[in-house]
Amino acid sequence: MPSPIVSVLLTVYNREAYLSESIESVLGQTFGDFELVIVDDGSTDSSVEVARRYERLDRRVRVVVNPCNLGQFPNRNHAASLATAPFIKFHDSDDVMYPHCLAVMVPPLRNEPRAGFGLSGDRSWPGCPVPTLLTPRQAYQREFLGFGLFMYGPGSALIRTDVFRDLQGFEDYGTPSDTIFWMHACARYPVLLLPGDLFYYRTHPGQTLQAPGVARAYAAVTGHAWRALAADDCPLSEDERRLARRNLASTTAKLIWRAGRSGDLRLAWARAAECGISAGEWVRYLRRPHRSPIAGLEPATP
Repeated sequence: MPSPIVSVLLTVYNREAYLSESIESVLGQTFGDFELVIVDDGSTDSSVEVARRYERLDRRVRVVVNPCNLGQFPNRNHAASLATAPFIKFHDSDDVMYPHCLAVMVPPLRNEPRAGFGLSGDRSWPGCPVPTLLTPRQAYQREFLGFGLFMYGPGSALIRTDVFRDLQGFEDYGTPSDTIFWMHACARYPVLLLPGDLFYYRTHPGQTLQAPGVARAYAAVTGHAWRALAADDCPLSEDERRLARRNLASTTAKLIWRAGRSGDLRLAWARAAECGISAGEWVRYLRRPHRSPIAGLEPATP
């Protein structure tokens, strides 16, 4: 049997309440050339039994059960190692793919060989039609000089399998590992902006983003961003780097102030201690920010 075009990677840990709906949303895709690899990370509820039921019903479904719990992002990397298709699509076990999701994401990325991966937001991208290809420089402009690009979860992406493996997958920094991954990926590969609103991101008390300590984990993201702006592979010009640091310092100062004002002094301290900004850099860069909604959208230079 020929290999599928897409490996949909559904990682699971104790999601029996949502798993059936999540799986059925994949199997109901109008684009049917995929395999669905379900990787259970040692669930203690009936998630495995639910997944096995669909494996018996549909030959596109393959279920793998880890002998021990790896954690969210190591399990995503493990799932990616099992993919047989040229594209991988992460799908969370509590989310729902709309029927047109793969049909909208796959053809543009197949037709744009320069892009390492595509990203879809929860709404249309402001300032440009889609699909739109961003060079690394344009992606960094949009993130640091505009209003953001790196904040989307793994389920928002369609990634070339060889690109994901070349990038060596996600480094495990806890919940913000995806943000840090896009930061490094966009420095090396063009990204294709794809239409938004392709899946339902379910919010509920049991999801990882709602877990205690998540805000503390995100405090480290500024440090990664500050170092990325100083890295040799940062695609911005020197003038753009200076403005990016100014914007990042301003945003960080606001977050520290808000945490302190709310009475969460531990979070305020964490944001200050882990931002990577030295005293001299605070003096140099703490200025009024300047961001543009069309940053990164000028025509790419050859």
